[in-house]
Amino acid sequence: KEWMLKVYFCFFFSPQVLLLACAEDLECVPGFQQKVFYIEKPFKFTEDRLILNLKFDDCKGNNKLNFEVSNPDFRVELDGNLVALKNVSEVGRALFVHARSEHAEDMAEIFILEANEKRGALKEILKLEGNLGIPRQKRAILATPILIPENQRPPFPRLVGKVIRSEGTEGVKFRLSGKGVDQDPKGIFRINEMNGDVSVTRTLDREAIANYELEVEVVDMNGKTIDGPVRLDIAVIDQNDNRPMFKEGPYVGHVMEGSATGTTVMRMAAFDADDASTDNALLRYNILKQTPTKPSPNMFYIDPEKGDIVTVVSPALLDRETMESPKYELVIEAKDMGGMDVGLTGTATATILIDDKNDHAPEFTKKEFQATVKEGVTGVIVNLTVGDRDDPATGAWRAVYSIINGNPGQSFEIHTNPQTNEGMLSVVKPLDYEISAFHTLLIKVENEDPLIPDIAYGPSSTATVQITVEDVNEGPVFHPNPMTVTKQENIPVGSVVLTVNATDPDTLQHQTIRYSVYKDPAGWLEINPTNGTVGTTAVLDRESPFVHNNVYTALFLAIDSGNPPATGTGTLHITLEDVNDNVPSLYPTLAKVCDDAKDLRVVVLGASDKDLHPNTDPFKFELSKQSGPEKLWRINRLNNTHAQVILLQNLKKANYNIPISVTDSGKPPLTNTTELRLQVCTCKKSKMDCSATDALHISLTLILLSLLSLFCKSFA
Repeated sequence: KEWMLKVYFCFFFSPQVLLLACAEDLECVPGFQQKVFYIEKPFKFTEDRLILNLKFDDCKGNNKLNFEVSNPDFRVELDGNLVALKNVSEVGRALFVHARSEHAEDMAEIFILEANEKRGALKEILKLEGNLGIPRQKRAILATPILIPENQRPPFPRLVGKVIRSEGTEGVKFRLSGKGVDQDPKGIFRINEMNGDVSVTRTLDREAIANYELEVEVVDMNGKTIDGPVRLDIAVIDQNDNRPMFKEGPYVGHVMEGSATGTTVMRMAAFDADDASTDNALLRYNILKQTPTKPSPNMFYIDPEKGDIVTVVSPALLDRETMESPKYELVIEAKDMGGMDVGLTGTATATILIDDKNDHAPEFTKKEFQATVKEGVTGVIVNLTVGDRDDPATGAWRAVYSIINGNPGQSFEIHTNPQTNEGMLSVVKPLDYEISAFHTLLIKVENEDPLIPDIAYGPSSTATVQITVEDVNEGPVFHPNPMTVTKQENIPVGSVVLTVNATDPDTLQHQTIRYSVYKDPAGWLEINPTNGTVGTTAVLDRESPFVHNNVYTALFLAIDSGNPPATGTGTLHITLEDVNDNVPSLYPTLAKVCDDAKDLRVVVLGASDKDLHPNTDPFKFELSKQSGPEKLWRINRLNNTHAQVILLQNLKKANYNIPISVTDSGKPPLTNTTELRLQVCTCKKSKMDCSATDALHISLTLILLSLLSLFCKSFA
């Protein structure tokens, strides 16, 4: 059966109500006949005066019909009239009316506009194509938007809307698709293929998905599209099911003591997952509790809309030094529904710290301090104590000390003990009782941070320190120290090296001084105990292992006659001049050569001398006189320190001792004769065999001695 759909658009304007999109269709659709209302906000809603009429029809007689309003100051009577229960001036931006009968339920929205919003709101309302789905031109499918409250209770499925085809439904089917139908999350909505009824199958959560954009089309029995697709919008109506939450904690704010009334400390911001365009997420802030409650139980105020916490007490009460505690804890409540009693709440703790400023100068605990120190001693001699009422954790409390008078020789220093804030006065240069037995210092104390402008350092920020120096028996002092002298080595035993001089700093005690040897590594020296004359007891040898870099070091003591006696130590450095007292030495003393060698240059000899130049090189190398009809070797000088031994012919396998003399350049020169042992060996296939040379040993020295013995016997 074909039937025609008649749609009537009626726009009704009045000071109170703008009615939009009244539609009459051929079939009854359960629910509010109009779901969205826009009214202009009056000066106030008057008690029991009609605001507007809501038409609800479950198409079955409205049995057990009941209305619920989101604002408890309003009610809907059984005839659909919305009235105020009392005179109300503030209701927020919207009201929600939920209707439930034995056979159906629905939600209507009433938006409350300011006077200057009406024109803009109307402009938006008239965007019918996008917002309400009501066609501007004739269409075969009418799919009006569907509004579904979130958090509906079972049973499911629930009928929530209807799609209408103007050309009838015989021989065709409705098909629904999109996110929530055949796309994830699948199966939330379904459509009756035969009559176009749209149902929801489960509870919806607006905070998960707020809007669904579906498509509906009409197909024949073979699935071929006849009409559409047409967009079907489903909006999930928000309910106040989320409490405000403070997510950004911990919340810690700081405010300087003495701050002016109204100083902003911090901002508290809560989050509500409900629809931000409704009162469900309209938050208001309040301070529930303040700890501690002194000096005032209301030290702070929170802006109910912005969440800004500000001070409300006078600067004099915001004095950190007089407070029970410089830390305040505020329990902050955030309530939605614009702060109404029905709103949900969330709480958080805000910690506010009263920061210190340097409004108290440090003061010494007394005007004069006493200290006693022994002469010659360094270190801390007294701790100066101060008091400061500022925060010990800040530079407004930490003390900085300075000596402003009485320290011309810079013998004293003062430093701050970081744990106690005391001034540690120290002696850094030993004091001398004989020069001054008393010292008076003037000490000043300040803070690391500067004082605030209206506070200054007073007389209590300076103190005097009286220091008494105690006399002690000081050890004698050598002059000079160290002592230096230059002597030739090998000077005669008993020679005078020098006379040391030591004086006693204790000039007022008239003590005598005796001398003694303290350290004499080689045992070469002695000292006269009375007059300090140092003499030699052995020969001074520059080449001794006790001499380093030509310098011999010895230590002497000077001992006064005090009780107990005091000792001073003096150091003597003797620089020893070299004399030619060491003969040169020859190296190497062994050489080997093959009996058939073609290169007869046997060995290069070197000479060394323990003495210093000019008592060393250039050295003179000589061979002792050779016997026999022909000479066997010779020596050639290569440079100042080396010479070369050369064979004049090949020799038989044997050992030969060659006397070589070497003479230094000293005055007078010294000569040393050394025998060079020469082994003549058999060489085959690059191997040298010297094993039989001992049996064939020929010593020219022995031959000469034998000839000399025979010569002497012939004349006997």
